[in-house]
Amino acid sequence: MTNILTTHNLTKTIQGVEIISNVNMSIRKGEIYGFLGPNGAGKTTIMKMVMNLMKPTDGEIEIFGQKVTPSSYDILKRMGSMIEYPIFYEKLTAKENLELHCEYMGFHHKKEIPLVLEKVKLHEAMNKVVKNFSLGMKQRLGIARAIITKPELLILDEPINGLDPVGIKEIRDLFIGLNQDYGITMLISSHILKEIEQIADTIGVIHKGKLTSENSMEKIQSQYTDYIEIATNSQKKACFVLEDKLQITNYKVVEDKYIRIFDTHTPLSVVSKTLILNNIEIESIYQKQASLEEYFFDHV
Repeated sequence: MTNILTTHNLTKTIQGVEIISNVNMSIRKGEIYGFLGPNGAGKTTIMKMVMNLMKPTDGEIEIFGQKVTPSSYDILKRMGSMIEYPIFYEKLTAKENLELHCEYMGFHHKKEIPLVLEKVKLHEAMNKVVKNFSLGMKQRLGIARAIITKPELLILDEPINGLDPVGIKEIRDLFIGLNQDYGITMLISSHILKEIEQIADTIGVIHKGKLTSENSMEKIQSQYTDYIEIATNSQKKACFVLEDKLQITNYKVVEDKYIRIFDTHTPLSVVSKTLILNNIEIESIYQKQASLEEYFFDHV
C-alpha cells in the first residue's frame, strides 16, 4: 500500500533543546494511524510540522509523494486538521465560521455546511454564536471544519477532548465512516487508548521526542494475547493438575507462584473449580485481556 505521509529523520530543536529526535514514521493511504504518547512527548509538535505550521530543524516530511516546503500550499488544500484547542470567531455563528473557512480554502460548495454540521450533531446549533458553545460543541465544530473540504488526509490532535461518552461514540463512528466510505487517511492523537484501539490500523508511540514503536494493531493484538493468570503457593502441583485433569499444556510458570495459561478454550471457571477440587489453594485467578494499554506502557 502506498504511503501518503512519511517523515525522514524529522528533528526539531527549540532554544537549544532537541524536542523531536530523528522521527521516521509512515502512514499508508486509507488507514487510520493512532498517534500515542504522554503529555509533552511531541505529538502536537510533529503534527504542526506536518501541517507546515512549524519548520523542522532537520529532516524531511513527504506528503502525497511531495517534499513539504514552506511554499507547499497545494498540499495543504488536500488536507484537513484540528490541532490543539480549536479557535473560532466567537461572535459569528457556527455556519458563518464554516463559510469563512470554505472561502479561505477555495471550497465553493457551501451547501455542504448543513450536511457536515449534521454529521457532527451540530445542525440545530448552526445559527448560534460560537461564544455560547460548550467545550464539547467547539470540539465538534473543529471536526466539522476539518472535514468539510473532504480532505484526503485528516490530522486530528485529541479530537474527543471535552466530549461525553455518547459524543465520543458518535465521533468514533463518524471517523470510521469517513475512513471506510470516503477513503480518508487519518492521523489521530488521543490519550484515550480504548478509543484508538477500536479504530486504528496502525499505532505509533512517541516518548520524549522519539518514535519508540510503530506497529499494526493486528501485530500488537497477536503479541499481547489473552491469558488466565493464577497465583498459588502450590505451583508445581497446580501445573500437574492442569496437565493431568484439563490436558492444558500451553502455560508458562512466572516467578515463584504465578502460572499463565494461554489455552483460551478452557473457561476460567473450569480452571478454578478443578484446582480447588484438587486441594490447591488459589490466592488469585483472573482473565487478562489483550489491550493497547499494555503495549503503550511497554514503549514509554
